[in-house]
Amino acid sequence: MREIVKLKLTSMTQGGEALGRDENGRVVFVPYAIAGEQVIVEIIEEKKNYARARLVEIVTPSPARVTPRCPHFGVEPPPQPSPDAVRGGRNCGGCQWQHIAYDAQLKFKTEIVREQFARIGKFADAPVRDAIGMTEPWRYRNNVQFQLDESGRLCFRVFESHDLVRIRECHIIDPLLDEMFRALEFEGADFVEVMLRAGTRTGEKMIVLEGRDDEPPEISVDEPVSIAYRTPRGEIVPLVGRDALHEELRGRRFRVSPQSFFQVNTPMAETLIELVERYLAPRASDILLDAFGGVGTFGLLLASRVARVIEIEDLPSAVADAQANAVDLANVEFQRGKVEEILPKLKSKIDLVVADPPRAGIASAALAAIIAREPRALAYVSCDPATLARDARQLVDGGYRLREVQPVDLFPQTYHIESVSWFARE
Repeated sequence: MREIVKLKLTSMTQGGEALGRDENGRVVFVPYAIAGEQVIVEIIEEKKNYARARLVEIVTPSPARVTPRCPHFGVEPPPQPSPDAVRGGRNCGGCQWQHIAYDAQLKFKTEIVREQFARIGKFADAPVRDAIGMTEPWRYRNNVQFQLDESGRLCFRVFESHDLVRIRECHIIDPLLDEMFRALEFEGADFVEVMLRAGTRTGEKMIVLEGRDDEPPEISVDEPVSIAYRTPRGEIVPLVGRDALHEELRGRRFRVSPQSFFQVNTPMAETLIELVERYLAPRASDILLDAFGGVGTFGLLLASRVARVIEIEDLPSAVADAQANAVDLANVEFQRGKVEEILPKLKSKIDLVVADPPRAGIASAALAAIIAREPRALAYVSCDPATLARDARQLVDGGYRLREVQPVDLFPQTYHIESVSWFARE
């Protein structure tokens, strides 16, 4: 029997959903709703301490509610069978907040970071600044991943599902990716994933095809684009053009291999770099540790400000890229491996640290190794407020003061939140 509930929604959550409590005090999460709205929902999942619901009716809409730009955004299935639906609704999972005005998105992201620091990190009043947003919060992504349906058409995942939705348009990908998206045809192809990447400053374009067979396919292309094939074992085989693309940050050119990480939003990545530089306030005599250094984004751009940069990175392709990117720099050295394994073995003193870990955050052992070296300051670049708040507690308990947290919106129209935090040694 359907359970229909009327709710007053009170806040937005880390996962992008609105939160409310029913008359019994049960927490209910509602996708595609907005804090402040009164709604009618249907409970679709019951857990011990909470429930998840489908939005049925908006009784009192939020002033922040706007019409989504994209026809693939939404929660309700189409009234008639649609050629865009593949075993599911029409709603694409790439964006979750297109129904929220952009100034309100920034406000909610700021509140979420503050809430995570209070709830997870146990900070009574974390110094979280208002989120920095984009002037034009569309057409910003420099890479995107598609799946193929049985007809070889490009698809995204339906929100919170393994089902696919065929995509006719996407409003958050860079125009270079949009050009590739509209030109590509994969009829009869059977790839696990198709990744499109672009150097938005260099104009370079790349397609990475993830296959089911060790034998690379035969590919023909009329566009000026590089193509690589990823085998089931993770090996990369160049098929057309270059074996990597290049992007520029603050005038410096970076090589990025198909499997190497690079920030998805090039202009806002420069904002991250500016914040890291300001927080660390490097001196000419400093030794900088670039933990989780990737292709060298932070360390190489700060190399001219310090005596020496030590990058630690575990991914072989990223280390190779970083070494190529640092060919003109004599004061940078590279250590391949995990931070918690490499750092305790280093003989050098460490004055400053910049850390840009994956979503899982920094392993406790790695944090302990950083704390043990007593750097003067640490800039923590995070893509997940929950793991950031957790790690911030360990750093503060280890003798650091949290000076500032600055959310930066690298992912407009989505709930994802990037930030840079400044920790100083007490």
